[in-house]
Amino acid sequence: MKIPNSNANDQLFIPKRRLSAATVQVNSLRKFTRQRALPRLCQFLLLMVLTITVGINIFFILDTSQKLQKTSDTDYNEGTHSIEGRRNNFHLQESLPKSVIIEVCSSQSKVTVSVDGTTILEDPEESKGRGIHVLVLNQATGSVMAQRVFDTYSPHEDEAMALFLNMVSDGRVFIFTIKDEGTFHMKQPARDLLKKLGSKKSQVIGWRDMWAMVTQKGGKMYGESYSKSPEFNTWGAPVFLRVEVPLVPAENSECGWPETEENERRRSFCNHIEGYGSVCSCTDPAPLNFNPEPLPDNKVYDVPVAVVASNRPHYLYRMLRSLLSARGCNPKMVTVFIDGYFEEPLEVTKLFGLRGIQHTPIGAKNARISQHYKASLTATFNLFPQARYSIVIEEDLDVSPDFFSYFSQTLPLLDEDDSLYCISAWNDQGYEHTTGDPSLLYRVETMPGLGWILKRILYKEELEPRWPTPEKQWDWDMWMRLPDIRKGRECIIPDVSRTYHFGSSGLNMNSYFQDVYFKKHAFNTLPNIQIKDIDSLRKDNYEILLEELLRTGIVLDHSKSPCEENFIPETKGEVYIMFIKMNTPKDFTTWLEVAKCFRIWDLDARGHHKSMWRMYIKENQLIVVGVPNSPYSAFKPARVTPIYLENQKLEPK
Repeated sequence: MKIPNSNANDQLFIPKRRLSAATVQVNSLRKFTRQRALPRLCQFLLLMVLTITVGINIFFILDTSQKLQKTSDTDYNEGTHSIEGRRNNFHLQESLPKSVIIEVCSSQSKVTVSVDGTTILEDPEESKGRGIHVLVLNQATGSVMAQRVFDTYSPHEDEAMALFLNMVSDGRVFIFTIKDEGTFHMKQPARDLLKKLGSKKSQVIGWRDMWAMVTQKGGKMYGESYSKSPEFNTWGAPVFLRVEVPLVPAENSECGWPETEENERRRSFCNHIEGYGSVCSCTDPAPLNFNPEPLPDNKVYDVPVAVVASNRPHYLYRMLRSLLSARGCNPKMVTVFIDGYFEEPLEVTKLFGLRGIQHTPIGAKNARISQHYKASLTATFNLFPQARYSIVIEEDLDVSPDFFSYFSQTLPLLDEDDSLYCISAWNDQGYEHTTGDPSLLYRVETMPGLGWILKRILYKEELEPRWPTPEKQWDWDMWMRLPDIRKGRECIIPDVSRTYHFGSSGLNMNSYFQDVYFKKHAFNTLPNIQIKDIDSLRKDNYEILLEELLRTGIVLDHSKSPCEENFIPETKGEVYIMFIKMNTPKDFTTWLEVAKCFRIWDLDARGHHKSMWRMYIKENQLIVVGVPNSPYSAFKPARVTPIYLENQKLEPK
């Protein structure tokens, strides 16, 4: 028997009862239900808050809209005027005229022009930039739209300047400044034009005077500065001109042409390029799309045309207009290759919707030109891998209306006669007084260039691998005339050229040279010339033709000098023959003197075939045979002594 502990608290001992499984499950379910009810309650409360918030916002929006609508209904007119007033106010603020500060320096050795402190022209090189520098600014933005220098010390440059000034749109801002000397060949018409533009000094600017002017075409003359040369051997003191020119709203400087693809190109060009006359006319713009008559059986429609260009954009513009106007032209095949990253020639190219490619110049002077031709030819055949030929033309050439027709008719000769090297559109001896039949062709041993077509196989297999390297100052065309390059092959040329050389500036060109040797070149202007007797130009057939002419031709009186006016009789339609002394293939002494007498190309011997030349003089055919070197010497009568000339002093052409 167990005795109770008297010190312990009295406690009731109740033994634990074992719960059933069902009871445990019910208790667990109640606990779980309580745990889920709380989050649900929170979600419900949150939803109620969001609903009330959305309702309040909707009520606020509707209430505000009603108030605004009432305000709009009662104050419609006033509100409309207020809005328009704000718009007009913003417009006026945007179009408020601003201005630019233009600073100009004219001196013997340097010219500079800056706009708002930014130099836009600086020409400090002593041996370059002589003459009158002209810049054209946009009257709304102050940006440069054109920059030219006219060497008015030299002949005809004043005419070129006047033409350029007349081609600029009214409203543009002109900046003029002289470097070194700018008046020696500035004739009165150019001075009068400067006066019309606002100059007060154009009539008195003289030898080595310094001068600068800023004016607006058709508007205000903003400033002019002038310094007279104190004596013949010195220059006027440098002049400095600083003027403020107000800018006009942009809409006042743009034209409202209709929205067409053509005008989109026009607008892009004319908004930042100047000096192209009617192209940018607001009232009567010149067309940019040409639709020449198609050429039946056009064998050169898919022949690529490589236009070799530099930084003479006005030349390029003129050439492209004539090219795209020629019957049979395919613009998709025309690519303009620009030697250097010049903006304006590329913009001219894009103006006509043509492909333009710029590349980095390689070499200097003649070597640079040579490398430019190589790069252009290589790129052409890469662009058109299926092309078997390429036409090559320079940026300073006009092309005749039948330019593509001429090549289409003569291409089979190049394709079938392995003795041919190229077909050229140019006749070196084809002057106005030495040509007479646009349907007549010749074979010559020299490579004339100036618009020509060659085979891919010739370029890729022979010319490209041997092309002169950049360090060699060779003319590419002179190199192509070398015997080991030509390999006895010849070129076909026309009696009347299908291109006309109009460029008077370039590395090897000036206005005097252009006047003497190119200005009076004959140029075909007829559109549908059919070449006669194409087959007679094949190698063997051509010899038969020449022998017939030599047998039936009339031998001239060799007692007379070819420099005499009556050396060629006053007849029409005859074939005359003269014999000159020529001992070796390179003995051109007499020929060059005869060329001077005839007033044709006389700087070197060109356009000959087996030491024989053909041309027209006084509407008669003339054949000149070099004796004894030419095989045609056999046709010389025994009584005739070949003419010999040396060092004849003649007046310039």
